[in-house]
Amino acid sequence: MQACVVHAAGDLRVEHRSPAPPGPGQVTVAVALGGICGSDLHYYRHGRVGDFTVREPMVLGHEIVGHVATLGPDGAGPAVGTPVAVHPATPCDRCPDCEAGRRNICADTRYLGSAARTPHVQGGFAQLVTVPAAQIRPLPPELGLRRAVLAEPLSVALHAVHRAGDVTGKRVLVTGAGPIGCLVTAVLRRKGAAEVVVTDLLDTPLRIAAASGATATLRADAPDDDAWPDPFDIAVEASGAPAGLRSCVERVRRGGAVVLLGLLPSGDVPLLGNIAVTRELELRGAFRFDSEFDEALDLLAQGLPVDAIVTHTFPLAEADAAFDLAHDRTIASKVLLDLTRT
Repeated sequence: MQACVVHAAGDLRVEHRSPAPPGPGQVTVAVALGGICGSDLHYYRHGRVGDFTVREPMVLGHEIVGHVATLGPDGAGPAVGTPVAVHPATPCDRCPDCEAGRRNICADTRYLGSAARTPHVQGGFAQLVTVPAAQIRPLPPELGLRRAVLAEPLSVALHAVHRAGDVTGKRVLVTGAGPIGCLVTAVLRRKGAAEVVVTDLLDTPLRIAAASGATATLRADAPDDDAWPDPFDIAVEASGAPAGLRSCVERVRRGGAVVLLGLLPSGDVPLLGNIAVTRELELRGAFRFDSEFDEALDLLAQGLPVDAIVTHTFPLAEADAAFDLAHDRTIASKVLLDLTRT
């Protein structure tokens, strides 16, 4: 089979790999589409994501959908040919975090296409991927593969909104209009937020945010403070930029909540600690997701307005071009790899 493999910063190759046959309790999926995530871009461009560094060749990708190709010897999983999405996480299910129902922060989890541990967990940008049957989700009959490929990033957005608490009737700021920020926007509106203001440095992402349900958009580099609305009840930092975090801390009301979703650069990051103290702000981290994956599939099947987020599709053989375009936020939002075309 062919797979998209990162070897080091700037070194991305489409190369031959031998597929692993499914064992007991496993399923092999013929991957049809994979979404390029911000973490994939960081591995490609910088050789790392936050504190996770590429130390060996690694198949990228964790946003994948396709069809069941082969079942293990015990026959666990949906029938061959079933269209499915793949939940990318395999927590240990033994640690205190797992037992407390917070499997998404399990320190011993295995996550597709992640360099968080060595040996790295190989990812899903391969024509055949073998995973535990428990990670397979048959698609609702009305949900096609092209929308279903957003299930993983939508799950991230859902978890962030869940961390924010009840958003009904609330005014919310979202900093960063990348795919995750736009998905957060769609979820906030579905969950009853009265206003969702999205900021970014570029016009194209802001247009996509508006199509995803933003009630207002604002250039983050707007020079006039008068352009900003009154303080927000909640802010979700989805840009991964220190300036975005600063905006969130500065723009929420006293006693408000800031959800930190975007991964900030490694090393020391300035934090407006005095404002957080004197306003008694709540800073809440949001990392990955767990059971939200099933809710994400349901929302996609119900027609959540997210189609504008997928902007381009490339065959696997053109992975370099796909990654380069995905980095150009003046043009692209979510870029897909079509693994049925090599």
